[in-house]
Amino acid sequence: MKPLSSMPADIRRACTGLFTDIDDTVTTEGRLTPAAYAALGRLHEAGIIVVPITGRPAGWCDMVARFWPVDGVVGENGAFFFRYDHGQKRMIRRFAQSEAERAANRERLALVRERVLAEVPGSAVASDQLYREADLAIDFCEDVPPLPTEAVDRIVAIFEEAGAVAKVSSIHVNGWFGDHDKLTMSRIFADEALGIDLQASRERYVYAGDSPNDAPMFGWFPNAVGVANVLRFQDRMTALPAYVTPSEGGAGFVELVDAILEARA
Repeated sequence: MKPLSSMPADIRRACTGLFTDIDDTVTTEGRLTPAAYAALGRLHEAGIIVVPITGRPAGWCDMVARFWPVDGVVGENGAFFFRYDHGQKRMIRRFAQSEAERAANRERLALVRERVLAEVPGSAVASDQLYREADLAIDFCEDVPPLPTEAVDRIVAIFEEAGAVAKVSSIHVNGWFGDHDKLTMSRIFADEALGIDLQASRERYVYAGDSPNDAPMFGWFPNAVGVANVLRFQDRMTALPAYVTPSEGGAGFVELVDAILEARA
């Protein structure tokens, strides 16, 4: 990972879109700071496509798509995208799985949930689980005392033993049945909602993130950027971002936005 300051000006100038994780990338210690939210607005006003790519639930993503200065949102680690059409006052929802598939998978995840809670002391179902459509989120440090790495690994193992996919974020272990992830749904969103071939133009897009569940995006986007807290997870990741910001969380996100907009100016 190179420092953000080494990202060439022509790459920053050519950036037409920013895909970004939310937790601990745009937010800082669980809070959305005024500066980070303003940075999203500055990108939007500059005509740069802005798409949060998050593990957060459908209920939250409905609000993000409707109220934030963004072009859409990919949620639950790629289970869907939501995009609000302000002209037609209509929410567009695209899921990776049918309603029947999601319902069946929720029953399977309920069995995984009981096993995790029984076998991993101190773990808890994430407080936002009520608003989820397609995955199970296990909290290991957001609203519970932080669990050791061994406990997080055990949660992942329980998901995988049940045949589910498991991804570790900065706060949760998210598990689901299916082959979707952040990258697959981001490409579907670009194609169906924006009419963009992301494969052919990915050099003109930046992805920002901070944790292991961002690894598919870090490995695919040549100009991916990690906020500085990504350094905590580098030994647990299969791919790293090309660049890293000086600061952590929302402050690092603001540094990235400043770098892009200054080059365009």
